Amino acid sequence: MAATVLFPPAQCHRATATTSGQGAPSHCALLPPRHRRRGSVTAAAAVPPKQAPAAAAAVYGTAGDVKAALYGALEGANRGIFGMTSAKRSEIHGLVELLESSNPTPEPTAKLQDKVDGCWKLIYSTISILGKKRTKLGLRDFISLGDFLQIIDVKEEKAVNVIEFSARALKIFSGKLTIEASYTVASQTRVDIKLQSSTITPEQLMNIFQKNYDMLLDIFNPEGWLEITYVDESLRIGRDDKENIFVLERADPSEV
Repeated sequence: MAATVLFPPAQCHRATATTSGQGAPSHCALLPPRHRRRGSVTAAAAVPPKQAPAAAAAVYGTAGDVKAALYGALEGANRGIFGMTSAKRSEIHGLVELLESSNPTPEPTAKLQDKVDGCWKLIYSTISILGKKRTKLGLRDFISLGDFLQIIDVKEEKAVNVIEFSARALKIFSGKLTIEASYTVASQTRVDIKLQSSTITPEQLMNIFQKNYDMLLDIFNPEGWLEITYVDESLRIGRDDKENIFVLERADPSEV
């Protein structure tokens, strides 16, 4: 799906992955994860630079050019979840900052209904699942990580993040972690997020994650605040209080 980034309950629909070879996150682009305690990062930490370096900005003629370059940089990155080189990460973050410096919606929380409501798919995040954590969750060979979807319901001030998985037991089966959260507008650019519930279905998948469920939820728990640093008709960028970055694209409704 960080998510990470608003979210609503509703039915989300899957969109075809475009930035990775292994299923990209879907509309419910995840709520931001809790890697640190709230308060350990200052508000300023999540606010992008107001002005991108002129030399870098001059390379791209329009925001569309920057977005095209960002999509190109994300090819094969699998949303960044399982790590990448520092050079690749720097390239992606530089493009993200260029977009943030020319945000066409400077007061996004005033236009949530028009700009944010609906289904989104996570295409990049600084959330990472590496080392022993990846092994304990079975995400090396046994379980595959699918789309990350986010559905935002502005009228109800709710969001649903759906993280899809497929597992190989006696046979291959699929399932999902669903995280429901509420949000309140905190400023012209920020929302405060509160976790409401989380479930894993079907039961077979819950049985697999049972022992490490707290670890899994800790990774994807969205509670905290989220700054919407860029949003247009098709792309949204957010930064949370754990210093995570989330990049999501609009997802076309089609069965989950």
